[in-house]
Amino acid sequence: MRAARYYGKEDIRIETDVAEGECGEGQVRVAPAFVGICGTDIHEFFQPTFAPLEPHPLTRETVPITIGHEFSGIVTEVGKGVVSVREGQHVAVQPTLYCGECAACRTNAENVCHKGGFVGLSGGGGGLSDSVVVAEISVLRLPDNVPLDVGALVEPLSVAWHAISAAPLTPDSTVLVLGGGPIGLAVVQCLVALKTKKIIMSEVSKSRQRFAREFGAHHVLDPKTYDLVAISKELSNGDGPDIVFDCAGVPASLATACQAVKTRGTVVNVAIWEKEVPFQPNMLVFREAHYTAVLGYQRKDFQAVIGHLADGSLRPEKMITSKIKLADLVESGIKALVNDKESHVKILVDMGEK
Repeated sequence: MRAARYYGKEDIRIETDVAEGECGEGQVRVAPAFVGICGTDIHEFFQPTFAPLEPHPLTRETVPITIGHEFSGIVTEVGKGVVSVREGQHVAVQPTLYCGECAACRTNAENVCHKGGFVGLSGGGGGLSDSVVVAEISVLRLPDNVPLDVGALVEPLSVAWHAISAAPLTPDSTVLVLGGGPIGLAVVQCLVALKTKKIIMSEVSKSRQRFAREFGAHHVLDPKTYDLVAISKELSNGDGPDIVFDCAGVPASLATACQAVKTRGTVVNVAIWEKEVPFQPNMLVFREAHYTAVLGYQRKDFQAVIGHLADGSLRPEKMITSKIKLADLVESGIKALVNDKESHVKILVDMGEK
């Protein structure tokens, strides 16, 4: 079968003779339909971090591995004992891998499993292939009114849903979102789905400012032009936002989040940080503010996103800014997202295009 195989830094090869995995008991074979290119994929291409150089504790695989962890597809085979899906159904795949035994898993925090990983990043196959075998628990059926291309957005939307679920959000909340990349824009859409009263977005890029408005942000501010702390307080009756989501992950956003949030408000760290940053805890201490961190998602987040897609309260179609062939993955996908950020939010690989 065809598969995009990751060998290391700037080395992804589209191979045509990759063996298909066997579909065993409790497993489901999926033919991927659309696969999103994630910021993690881009980071991995240029600076390897997650791909296992030693056998991964769960998959036992090392590079080369098949990549692609944001994907939808069609069930083509079910193993013995599988009851939740059947052949021919359209599904989204939750790529989380977890051991079920560590301290994190025992506290129902399998998304931060000490041995964890992801299908498409840690071995175990990947969406950028003609066939992938996953556990039944990883497969969630898509409603008939949710097309497969939108189904590929369930994974990034679930990251956002997990983030907003960690905050004391109410319909009356005023929320500041820092960073208008794909996850920041997904956070905006999830907030809109819950009819959040006031959503403020901070973003430098003009095109992503436009996307933020289209997705429902009530106020969109360029942090190079405006004093975000002062303006966000003005927009929240002088108190500051109830909740700040930091999706930017840069020193300036950390300071802004902690200085803008209201007394006893909540800062939610969504970003993944590459480097240490200076931090003055008194920014939170003097407000008795809360700082919480989130990572990834759980099954309940996938279920919530799919439910909101089904009832139309989530309408993320405009996140898809391009669809490409598997053969064009590197040049028209990964590199396009680096060199032409102004034009793109989410590029999907159409696995049906040969």
